[in-house]
Amino acid sequence: MDRRRFLQAGLAATAAPLWSHSTGETSAQAETRAKNVVIAYLTRTGNTKAVAEIIRQEVGGTMVRLELETPYPDDYEQIVSQVDRENEQGYVPPLKTKVDGIGEYDAVFLGFPTWDMRLPPPMKSFLHDHDLRGTTVIPFNTNGGYGVGSSFRTVEALCPESTVLEGFSTRGGLERDGIYLAIKGERRNEVHAEVTRWLERIQMTQPVD
Repeated sequence: MDRRRFLQAGLAATAAPLWSHSTGETSAQAETRAKNVVIAYLTRTGNTKAVAEIIRQEVGGTMVRLELETPYPDDYEQIVSQVDRENEQGYVPPLKTKVDGIGEYDAVFLGFPTWDMRLPPPMKSFLHDHDLRGTTVIPFNTNGGYGVGSSFRTVEALCPESTVLEGFSTRGGLERDGIYLAIKGERRNEVHAEVTRWLERIQMTQPVD
């Protein structure tokens, strides 16, 4: 395995808007609408969380961080080896995180870093554990500069009865080189602008304050 492409720290269709931007919307209506979105994300160095926070700021909803029953080791080389074995064996690690009633949400954002040029095993666990049939699924990704690999294709394969919209990907950190949280300061402002353009493109409009 090419370790230079491993664990790149942290993630085209169109659809009608899931809600409309109405100047007459009350705060109670905005709160109800925001509950129709869940943002489930996996993060190790905070970059994917940063993008999840930006998405929530723009569309509302509930953020849910994926946590394993048995956390991965802190050591980079150890997690490289463990995730490599999990990918080879097709193993999906048990999650502590569960989202009740996920089928009631209009849209589910899925956020993850690129690991081994693939979808991380914990996100595969989430998709195995949660029935997203009939739900709009929207992937987003952070990576160390090598892109999404096969991760978006895997999301589509694991959500055959969902509407999977165009995903978003941006460069985050590179843990291998000691670059951890990169989406901060001016870089966060740049990513915020990228996310806003993406959300407009897929017709996910902003909530009303």
